[in-house]
This record gives sequence, structure tokens and C-alpha cells, in this order.
Amino acid sequence: MTIEQIKDKLKSKEYGFLRTDKNLGNNIIILTLGGSHAYGMDKEGSDLDVRGIALNSKSDILLGTDFEQVVDVDTDTTMYSFNKMIQLLTSSNPNTIEQLGCLPEHYLHLSEIGKKLLDNRKMFLSQICVHTFGGYAGSQLRRMENKAARLVGQAENEAYILKSINNARYEFKNRYYPHGNSDVKLYIDKAVQEGYDSEIFMDVNLQHYPLRDWAGMWNEMKSIVSSYSKFGKRNEKAVAHDKLGKHMAHLIRLYMMGIDILEKEEIITYRSDEHDLLMSIRNGEYLDDNRQPISEFYDLLNEYEKRFEYAKENTSLPDKPDYKKINEFKMYVNERIVKGDI
Repeated sequence: MTIEQIKDKLKSKEYGFLRTDKNLGNNIIILTLGGSHAYGMDKEGSDLDVRGIALNSKSDILLGTDFEQVVDVDTDTTMYSFNKMIQLLTSSNPNTIEQLGCLPEHYLHLSEIGKKLLDNRKMFLSQICVHTFGGYAGSQLRRMENKAARLVGQAENEAYILKSINNARYEFKNRYYPHGNSDVKLYIDKAVQEGYDSEIFMDVNLQHYPLRDWAGMWNEMKSIVSSYSKFGKRNEKAVAHDKLGKHMAHLIRLYMMGIDILEKEEIITYRSDEHDLLMSIRNGEYLDDNRQPISEFYDLLNEYEKRFEYAKENTSLPDKPDYKKINEFKMYVNERIVKGDI
């Protein structure tokens, strides 16, 4: 589907909500492509995903309300409020930060404020992306399930689980009562559980710690471990719908984007340089006759993981985003809304 065809489709009755929804219409500052079309990984018949941002209303700002997002399931469209998007971008959320790195022609609508947001995209970039992109990559890896775990071996799979847990733990300090890194130590050692070569152990030394906060952290870690145990059923479903190659390609793509942010301080959503590689993965060239990942895919994955780790250790990005500049930009936009300038 060409860009002109997409633009024509957005004019149809099916997408009428973009014009009639009280939170959208003239409030839209960015309308762009999402999913496979945005990455350059679309095939004939690929779903059209639309993403965007709309300004909050004057009443939202003055009364402290926020519509957060408008989701239309039928058209795979998600529109975020400006204030919600600023929050997600500040936390380096991969699903939203990619909206700031699309091809120019993929911006189907771009207002004055939308352009200013794109021009200031670097204020959101920080080393937080190590954990967010790493966490999302871990989620993609878990979608590849049981067969993948057998191919990489139990011990290596256990290492993936620990990495996913540690990525999740990075955000614990924002949601739970603080504790020192040495108070809860997770590590891999020789297994005591039958049938395992190695497994994750923990040393806990907490004093006077809120029980409910500990229960919350424990449940999050437990959920990650449990998700790996469900690999088999998920993979059967993925293979049946020929989606395993797609999950594998998106896993590599996440590492590519994360490496670009850490090394180049750039958001590159459309992967033109790696198009052929990503499409070969998506089209099943890294699957065996049983539609399961071959060892060469794990070699490739290991290479990108090493590159990501190297980029993490050598990045010049700040630890945190430029909160001062972000808040000033948010205030500038919201003040103009209240004054009726936009």
C-alpha cells in the first residue's frame, strides 16, 4: 500500500473518528504509521497501524483531567494525549518513542507543535532506554517459547529469564519502597531443581520492609518466570499463524533501534539499511522444516545482544532525560492551549 493509498484510506468513513472524536480532530498534532509499515517490514496484506498524538483540551489542563488515549480496535489506531505521550517518551517507552523517528513521508499529518516535538526529540533520550528496550526485547524473546528455549539450552534460557527480571527491577524504585541493590541479590548457580543444569537463586536481606511492596515485586518477578513456562503453547499458536518469524524479526529490530539510540543518539524507526535481513527473518529463512528457529538465528541474536551491551557500556547519553527542557516544552504547549493560541 502506497502512502497516497493510505492517505485516501484515512479519508474514508472507517477512519471518521479521527475527525469527529471530541479529543481528536483539530487537536491532532502528529499522525503517523505504526507497526510493520513504519519499520519497513510490511508485506502484502499487512495490517495498517496508525499512531498519533493529540493536544489536551483547555479543560483537561485547568481541571487536571486527561483522556490519555483513544483506541480504535477495528482500524488498529492508537492516539495518545500530548501530556500522556510526554510521560511515555520521558520513560523511553519503545512503542511511543518510535513515533519520533519515522520517515518524513510517513507523517500523514504534522502540525506546528508536532514539528517542534520532533525537532526536540533528543531531550527524551537517556540511558533509561537500556532497560526499556532490553525489557521489550525480552518480551519478544519470551513469545518465541518452548522450542527456542530448548535450542539455546536450559542454562542460557535461565540467563534470559534473569535478564528480563533485572530489566523489570530497574523500574521497581519508581513503584515500590526503596531498597539497596545488595538487599535483594539475584544470581545463577548450579541447580538444585531436578532436570536443570543451573537456576536462579536469591539472597534477601530486608529489614522493616513493607510487606505489600515486597508482594508486588515478588509477583512481578514470578510472572516473568511463569511466562517462560508457557512458551510451548504460545509457540504452537505462533507457528500455526506463521507469526514466529515476525516475532523473531521484531526482536532483532528492537536491538537495532536500541543500539542506534545509545551509539548515534538517533531514533531510526524505518530500518532501510537492515531491510533485507529483517525481511529474511520475517519470511521464515531462519526457521527449519518444522518452522522452528535454527541455530544461526541464535548466533545473530547473540551478536546483537553483545553489540547492545557494548553500546550500553560506551554510550555518552545522560543517565536521565533532560527533565528541565521537557517540562519547559510541556508548559509552553499547555500555556498556549489555555491562552487559545493553538
